[in-house]
Amino acid sequence: MAMFGSSGGKPAPETPEVMGGLSIIAVGMTIRGDIESTGTVKVEGVVDGYVQAKAQVLVAKGGLVRGDIETREAIIGGTVQGAVVAEERVELQTGSTVTGDITTRKILVAEGGSINGQIRMGEAALEGRPLPNREPRGPSQHVGGGVRPSVPVARVAVPPRTSSTGF
Repeated sequence: MAMFGSSGGKPAPETPEVMGGLSIIAVGMTIRGDIESTGTVKVEGVVDGYVQAKAQVLVAKGGLVRGDIETREAIIGGTVQGAVVAEERVELQTGSTVTGDITTRKILVAEGGSINGQIRMGEAALEGRPLPNREPRGPSQHVGGGVRPSVPVARVAVPPRTSSTGF
């Protein structure tokens, strides 16, 4: 059984992917705020904010991230408007677009993938790798707690409607 490893009946050690699982931002869904996961985050919809996943960030075709991404491995099939920092590798698939800097050890850009920013590669690029314009946050600080979001939030002022009936 998968529950036991070959080490004398002890449970198999959990990997980050198993511990954190898979979180999906589905088509038609918009998240405004930061996402932090110990597993994998798949974006099929829209995220307005910072995305951090210890294992992997997947931006599906049609998916959009307006903010920075930090992960071990990033696979981009949609659009990212922000910096991408991946400890191991970044893959840009056909039709994908990254408007921002990419920092990683390895990169794969398929024909038709687009990068509008600087690429930093190798071990030296990852040393002291804070994301640009990113303030460090503690685990209890979130967008609703008075901390500024990682992307600007537009608020539209619309005067209330008045009707001839007074309602």
